[in-house]
This record gives sequence, C-alpha cells and structure tokens, in this order.
Amino acid sequence: MTTFRCLLVLGIIWISGFSLLAQQPAKTKADKQFDRAVNAYERRDFVSTLRIIDDLLKEEPGYARAYLLKADMYYDLKDFPIAITCYKKAVQIDASVYPPAYFILANLYFELENYVEAKASYLKYLTYNPKIQAELKRIQDNLALCDFRAQMIKNPVPFKPVNIGTNINTSGSEYINAISLDESQLYFTRKGIDPRSDESFYRSVSARSSSGQFNWSPAIEIGAPINTPGNEGALCVSPDGMTIIITCCSRRDSYGTCDLYSAHKLGNNWSEPVNLGPDINTTAWESQPCLGADGRTLFFVSAVSGGFGGSDIYKSTLQDDGYWGLPENLGDSINTPSDEMSPFIHPDGHTLYFSSRGHKGMGGADLFVSRLDKNGRWLKPENLGYPVNTNRDEINLIINAKGTEAFISAERENNVGNFDIYRFELPVQSRPSPVSYVKGNVFDKNTLIPLSAEFELIDMQSSKAVISSNSDQVTGEFVMTLPVDKDYALNVSCKGYLFYSVNFKLGNDNDSINPVKLNIPMQSVAIGEKVVLRNIFFETDKYELLSDSKAELGKLIAFLLKNNNMRIEIGGHTDTEGSETHNLSLSQNRAKAVYDYLISKGINAEKLSFKGYGETMPISSNDTPEGRANNRRTEFKVISK
Repeated sequence: MTTFRCLLVLGIIWISGFSLLAQQPAKTKADKQFDRAVNAYERRDFVSTLRIIDDLLKEEPGYARAYLLKADMYYDLKDFPIAITCYKKAVQIDASVYPPAYFILANLYFELENYVEAKASYLKYLTYNPKIQAELKRIQDNLALCDFRAQMIKNPVPFKPVNIGTNINTSGSEYINAISLDESQLYFTRKGIDPRSDESFYRSVSARSSSGQFNWSPAIEIGAPINTPGNEGALCVSPDGMTIIITCCSRRDSYGTCDLYSAHKLGNNWSEPVNLGPDINTTAWESQPCLGADGRTLFFVSAVSGGFGGSDIYKSTLQDDGYWGLPENLGDSINTPSDEMSPFIHPDGHTLYFSSRGHKGMGGADLFVSRLDKNGRWLKPENLGYPVNTNRDEINLIINAKGTEAFISAERENNVGNFDIYRFELPVQSRPSPVSYVKGNVFDKNTLIPLSAEFELIDMQSSKAVISSNSDQVTGEFVMTLPVDKDYALNVSCKGYLFYSVNFKLGNDNDSINPVKLNIPMQSVAIGEKVVLRNIFFETDKYELLSDSKAELGKLIAFLLKNNNMRIEIGGHTDTEGSETHNLSLSQNRAKAVYDYLISKGINAEKLSFKGYGETMPISSNDTPEGRANNRRTEFKVISK
C-alpha cells in the first residue's frame, strides 16, 4: 500500500493541478494540526496520530485529508474495515482531494472479496483518467475477475470439509499424496513446524465405521529406502499398489534440484528408488508425479524452459523397453504463463484435476478439473468453485475411485497446524466417471503357493488391453481399477504354467465397498491338463469366431510360441440344448474354427489337433442357465510337451 507521505504529495498535485512550486494558500489552524499528525505518523506514533486527527475532526469534520491519514494509519495496523470506512469518508467529503483513494479502496475491497464494491471503485477511479500504466494494468486485470468472483460467491458449491484428525495432521504441514483404491491407506508428505525441517513420507491405514466415517490410525513413516535424511517432496502410488514414484531433491544422482525416482513393491518392502533418467529429469525442477490407472502413463510438473510458464504439467508413457518416453507438454488448454501444479489423473483415465495460478480463479492457487475429449484433447478447465477455492492457496486434490469424495491440503481456520488434510464430498458437477476395482490372488493350484504372474486386462468392446501388470512376487496379490458398466477379459500367464482366462462385467453396483474379487489358480504344464478358453466367443448355434475372441487367441498363440515343443488338442463342447448329433457337429466345427485361426497365424499344424465332444463332457449341471453357459466352452488339452 502507498504510504501517506506519497499520498500527501500526490494529493497536493491533484488539489492544485500545477507543480509543487505553485503558490499554496496560508495554513489554517486545521492545517497546522494536520501537520502535527503527519509528524507523529512519520514517527510511527499512532496513538498521538489518532488523538490529533480525532481532535481535528471534532472541529473540522469536513477535513478530507485527515480521513486519508487516518485510513493510511489503520491500513498499516491491518485493520482494513476501519481503513475502508475512512477512505470512503474522505472521498464522500471531497474526492478531488485525492482521487487515487478510489484505487486504494478498490484494492482493499478486492482483497476482502467484496467484488461488487471493488468493481464500482475501480470504475469510479477510471473517470479521473489516471495515467500510471501499472495502475491501469492492475485495474484491467482485476475488473475481469470481479464479475467472475462475485458470481462464484453468489453461487457457492456444496462444501463441508472435515479435518481428518490429529492422527495425521500436526502442528507442521501435511500434504495429501494418494489414497488406495479401497480407501484403506492414505499417503502424505509431512514437514515439521521448524522451517529447517525436511519433508518425509507417511502412511496411515483406516477402516470405515458403520456410519461411513474414516478412522485413521496414527501415521507412520514409510521408512527406508523411500525416506532418507534428505528432502522427499511428493509421491504417487500406482493404482495396483506395486509402483511408487517419489520426488527427491539434491541427491548425488540427480540431474537437477529435484528429480523423480521410482521404486517397486517387494512384499511389505520397497526396492531402492531409481532415478527415472534424463528423458524425464532435467537440470530444472521436476516434481508432483501422478500415475494413471494403466500404470504406464505418468503426469508430473516441470519448470524446464520451453514451456508456457513457470511450471507446466507434462505427460510421459512407459515404453515396452521399460523406460519412460519423452515428456509431452499438456498444451495451452491446461498450462498458462503462470504456474500449474499437482496433477491428479482419476482412475477413469480422462478426468484431470490440478492447481493453477494462471487460470481465472478466486485468488492464489485454485483447483481445476479438465476432461479429455474423444479426440484426445484436454477441454477448457473448470474452476471447482467457491468455497472449495478461496483467495488463499488451494494446492492439491485427490479423489477416491468412486468419484464421490475428495481430499485436499489447505489452510483453514480450524487447522491443527499450517496445512492440514481435509475430506469432503465432491460437488456433482466436478465428479469423474465412477470406477471400481478388481482384486485377487494368483497361486499354484496344487500347492497354493503365491505366484508372480503377468496379467493383461482387455476391454471387450474395443478389444484393447487397458492394463498390463504383474501380481506381487511375494503375496501373489493384484489390484486393478476400471470404469464400471463394461465387460472385461482377464488373461494371466506365468512361466511353467498354463495360462488362465476369465471374463466379467463391472456393473454400477460395483464400487470400493463391493469390488470384483478373483482367485486365480494356475495349473503347471503337464500332459493331460486342460485350460478353458473363457474368452472365445461364437454367436448362438454358429461357429464363426467373433472378433472379441482375438485377444484370447493372441494369448494362446504367444503361449504356443514360448512352448515350442508342446502339442495341444482344441476341444469343443456344448450344453444339452438340441439333438446330440447337432451338438456334436457344432462342437466339432467350433474347435476347427479355432484350429484354422491358429494355423492362419503361423502355428505349425503338427502341433495342433481338434475334436468336438458335443454334450458328452459337462463341467456343470445343464439344469440352469449358468450351468449351460459353463458347458458351452472351448478348451485346449496338453498332448505332449
């Protein structure tokens, strides 16, 4: 704020319209009192300043400059409501004494979020034709925000943040990083109240009460090798829980100030973090990672030169060779000449949340959401609304898989410390598409020993693989997050075992409370063992392969190529609907259709045979629709290996 000494000089110019050398009228008694008040103000003796001004105004209530001095004094004392009252009184008495008071008033109203009055004061000041370019630029920028912010405040979004408690929040600062798909684990960064303290990663576990509330356990450090005596700033955990990407600063193998590192889960422990390399990390600052649901798409923030502003959001894709590809700037629909931060891509794969100082907002850093269109372009970001966003900094946002609840790090009146973590119900208009997840275990069918297996999940509608990953090498566990109301095929393979396939539908009734749970028993390769090909499809009573079958057949081809000496028999089976003769012929033709397809893709015919068994070898009862569906199947049997 301009001090009164500057205000007084400018005021004289506005009063006279001439230079400071112009002849001034003789000082009155009030003028002399005013000079005494100015001297007291310059000594920062506010008690004497106020006493002299009040005495002056009792005798001369229309002395505008006294109100201006009083306003400046209360501004210095940070009592902005009284300062506003005094500036308003001064311009009501005689605005010509110092028209820039309207500019000061407007700025105060703006900072106090009274945008209607701020706009009126800016417009009033413009009638005096100000010339200072910095003032005009600020007026232009703030006028553009006044209507927007007034409208946001007039139409607030539902927002009832709940502090998640002292088991997580401390007198220092906590910054939300990630929440597991089943919402049982919360990851965050903690920095102590001492400015010299380092940042470290913590984790808390929870179970929901019968009322739906979270009961978070006391947070514990993630520990070595993820945490070190140095600074770790932000992390993300892949949806399957198998990969963690962290921000580490000033390490010996860093390329810049802060770099991104990855580690992988080994049972209950993590591997040593490895730098993601020079394609991702630069001599600048890289931080705030977020992995997509496929585990192969990484969003992060970088201050590298060549972007749109201070820090931009980038995306990289994991290549087949295990290295991350060259980052792609998300473009000017997301990034601005200012700072964009804290990307969070929801598991639906097309809803991006982030923090920005550059997009039109409520002040400081605001939270935004953008959605990916059918052409792969990010749509214009939408402000999450007031009071989710305020004139303070809203830094980051994490959304649960269901898309209904959000977690933020924020400064609020009821904070335990500086930045605390809060939970709130996400307004409907800002929600992503709902997703659920599939959780299971892979194990040896005979010994029940957990297995580390490769699995691929395929969207049946598009026939595209949406997730490729591995089960935990110690526990055999896996988890995958997926959009609901779709059909999926899962193929699982493990060295020394026959591959396994299953298909399922994620309905709208599946969520974090009711996920799909699968146990995958793997059969070791042995002569006579059979595998049901659950994702081979035919139209009713026909034997032409449907296109949905290609993904499964591709897995079978890859399996045969890896086991080059193996011979198999393709077997076709039906239920008991129809005549035995018809069913035998249908099963024979279906088995032959698979046989012919494999040969057409280069598999040696000597490794293959086919046979139709009709309805003679049921695996379920034919008395129910589900049983008949199980009996209508294609399978292969190991003849030799």
